Amino acid sequence: MTVVQITTTILICWVIFIIVWERISPYRKGLPFFREGFWIDLVWYTIIQSYILKIVIFDYIISPLQHHIAWQGVAFFKSWSITEQVLFFLVSHDLYIYLFHRLQHRSKLLWRTHEAHHSGKQVDFLAGSRSHAVEIIINQTIEFAPIVILGAHPEVIPIKAMLDAIFGMFIHANINVKLGKLKYFFNSPELHLWHHANYYEVFHANFSTKFSIWDYLFGTIYDPGNKPGNEPENWGLYYDFPKDYFLQHAFSVKRFDEKQLLKHKGFKYYYELRPNVLKSLKKLFGIRNNAAIIEIHQHVNLSPERIEKNADEKLICNQ
Repeated sequence: MTVVQITTTILICWVIFIIVWERISPYRKGLPFFREGFWIDLVWYTIIQSYILKIVIFDYIISPLQHHIAWQGVAFFKSWSITEQVLFFLVSHDLYIYLFHRLQHRSKLLWRTHEAHHSGKQVDFLAGSRSHAVEIIINQTIEFAPIVILGAHPEVIPIKAMLDAIFGMFIHANINVKLGKLKYFFNSPELHLWHHANYYEVFHANFSTKFSIWDYLFGTIYDPGNKPGNEPENWGLYYDFPKDYFLQHAFSVKRFDEKQLLKHKGFKYYYELRPNVLKSLKKLFGIRNNAAIIEIHQHVNLSPERIEKNADEKLICNQ
């Protein structure tokens, strides 16, 4: 088996393991498997966006960059073992992600590329895939370009990508797990799920991805020892956010009031297209009524001016 086949098999097994773990020991009890936004996260963010951006990043950014630099790598670095190279990129990239993540929460411009990641009210193993396309392009270019340019072993890329996915699913998973003293080094749902809670205390805290040690070293840890709560207002953003993939990206460029847009026939048709298709499939296959599958969009009730005001208030909180 090739490295790609092995890493893919491991990822599939990990997904199955996490799904079972969430059912056996949930962090938030009663969270449905087909929760709100499940199909958006799976189809659009995990499958379609990931596939397209992989082509964009590797074929149209990293490859031309490598050709332009015309660098064959660093001799001493190429002599490292695969394990040493993977560990080097894991640690160095994780420190970068921590610092960039902090900047996204402090910059009004960069927050527009990150808010989608915080928009979910029901966080589970799949929620980590919800990231703005621009955010992915920035982070994954900075992640994989050095691997290629420095001349690392080709197997480092699939191994590093596999570990990223494993950690991403783990820290967002709806599992009730405590790592004990290991939490001071490795990140976990115990710490990261608080980062997705709708509290001012955590808007500038718990930025780490794989290694929680960054939060402890730089004083951004928040670990109260209790859970955020089970109400929708305890999670996600404090302002309404579009449910549709394309509208989420449009919202990052221009704030809009969905209720006003729904007055336009064409927009209303597009906005209700997916729920109507799901309803038709339900009738066709005789699927029982399930509110998590037949996802009815909730319309925003805040004006663009109020959203901007609230966003500004939150960005300067704790600064």
